[in-house]
Amino acid sequence: MKGLSTRFFTVATAVSLLLHPAFAQEKVELKEAKKEIERLMSLREEVKSLIEKNRELLKKIEQERQKLKREREEFERQVREVEAERYKKLAQVFSKMDPELAGQKISAFSDPKEAAYILYNMKPRKAGEILNYVDPKMVNEIVRILTSIKAGDGAGKS
Repeated sequence: MKGLSTRFFTVATAVSLLLHPAFAQEKVELKEAKKEIERLMSLREEVKSLIEKNRELLKKIEQERQKLKREREEFERQVREVEAERYKKLAQVFSKMDPELAGQKISAFSDPKEAAYILYNMKPRKAGEILNYVDPKMVNEIVRILTSIKAGDGAGKS
């Protein structure tokens, strides 16, 4: 029996020695895996933080965009008001002119749109008298523009 227990002890020792390097290898691999998990968790937190910062930045950008849109719309409204007032004043000036002279001046305009807006802001009778003295090609353009203004209900008139 004594020989049997010695043999058992020897076998147990041999098995222990054989398993020991594998156990040490597993222990090293486990440590490396834990380090990798910690690194990945840290990266995950960094990514979450960056996502949150980007969301906040995107929100600020969207707010600024809306603000700029409102400012642009206000600016465009003011420009339209100034243009409408300008056309009204020019209409008053042209209304006081002799119709023949006013017709000559309007015929010389390079932009029939401006002529149309001026005439649009005049009393219809006076605008008609002036149009009698405007170049027929220009009259055609002015009438086309006036028709679209009337259909759109007052692009140049407030």
